[in-house]
Amino acid sequence: MSQLRPLSLGEKRTLLSIARKSLECCVRGAPVPAPESSELTDALCEKRGAFVTLSAGGALRGCIGYVEPVEPLWRAVMANAEHAALYDNRFTPVTPDELDAIHIEISAMSPLRCIEELSEIEIGTHGLMITRDACRGLLLPQVATEYGWTCEEFLCHTCRKAGLPAHAWNDSSCRIEIFSAEVFGEDDPLLQAS
Repeated sequence: MSQLRPLSLGEKRTLLSIARKSLECCVRGAPVPAPESSELTDALCEKRGAFVTLSAGGALRGCIGYVEPVEPLWRAVMANAEHAALYDNRFTPVTPDELDAIHIEISAMSPLRCIEELSEIEIGTHGLMITRDACRGLLLPQVATEYGWTCEEFLCHTCRKAGLPAHAWNDSSCRIEIFSAEVFGEDDPLLQAS
């Protein structure tokens, strides 16, 4: 669904390093250093949406991002690591004594695509964005897999995330869009190898 080239292992490591530095600096109140220009490949400079998910002990600790390609991927990761740590209003801000326990996961997004048939949704591959008027909800592809949801359950939960009734997706005034994501985290053994 996207013409984007998959990220290399080196590019994923660079993004995780950028996210980690951003997290640690912002939590400590220090300026976040820009990465070396030599680290920034064409793929990392391409405008692309990204989410950064923080967890501790297996529990969600913050998740913020955007699916629209509004800035270069590396910048999106840097900004959303800070936002997930400090500005996810579901949680108190991350504190310096938590940093060692925080695990970072990045979701690098493909462009959104409107669907015509529900059969286009592939659980485990696609995330959902449902929009009606000023209400909009988004769930990442991995969420449906983690909870073992059916396609209908995924649609219902995305509607609830938008502040809509669970079955609002049946309403023709709702726009349903799908996207895919490259999801990788600090615990990926391939990314830990030198």
